[in-house]
Amino acid sequence: MKNNSQPANFFRALWAVVWKDLSAEWRSRELLTAMLVFALLVILIFNFALELDARARASVTSGVLWVTFAFAGTLGLNRSMAAEKDRGCLDGLLLTPVDRSAIYFGKAIGNLIFMFVVEVIVLPIYSVLYNINLFRPGLLLVIVLGSIGYVAVGTLLSTMAVQARTRDILLPILLFPLVVPVMIAAVKASGGFLQGLPWDEISIWINLLIVYDVIFVAVAFMFFDYVVEE
Repeated sequence: MKNNSQPANFFRALWAVVWKDLSAEWRSRELLTAMLVFALLVILIFNFALELDARARASVTSGVLWVTFAFAGTLGLNRSMAAEKDRGCLDGLLLTPVDRSAIYFGKAIGNLIFMFVVEVIVLPIYSVLYNINLFRPGLLLVIVLGSIGYVAVGTLLSTMAVQARTRDILLPILLFPLVVPVMIAAVKASGGFLQGLPWDEISIWINLLIVYDVIFVAVAFMFFDYVVEE
């Protein structure tokens, strides 16, 4: 009976963290508003800066998209953990008698949902501005895999950075070197689908994204307890 209750308690705690984040954001709308304004501003600037023909736009779209997602995601990660720290919620979460990994996965899923909301809004707007169809199954798969890897690392590092006074600067410094592989793989795979390259040329980048996601989710699972203790 005890063994059966442990997974149930884990998922109950995980869902409680996710629900807390979603409820708080629904009331304030601070995090999503900041992420959306930033993302839309970036794609508007690129739209006017890159006055290219249709073929050239297709070749730069993957880079523009992932620059937008990366910076908007970083802003969201920073504000998400900063709000927890400033309101004293982080200390309260750590005092609860649950597995610390449930807190990590709850925060990561919440951050991932916010990132997906931004992406769902950005994609149709980008498609209209750049006159390019982004609703392709392969491209959507890359966006999901890339977002998971980005959030998995970002949630762990934002928990580390939130303890510092210079957290707004520290998180990008820690995060961007570690997400270089996922950014490169995501840009290459996205560009491959947009340019209609054969699967053999794209699959290596998809495999890299999957391996990255699995490794860093496992690393975060193992080290989150030590990070929050520090």
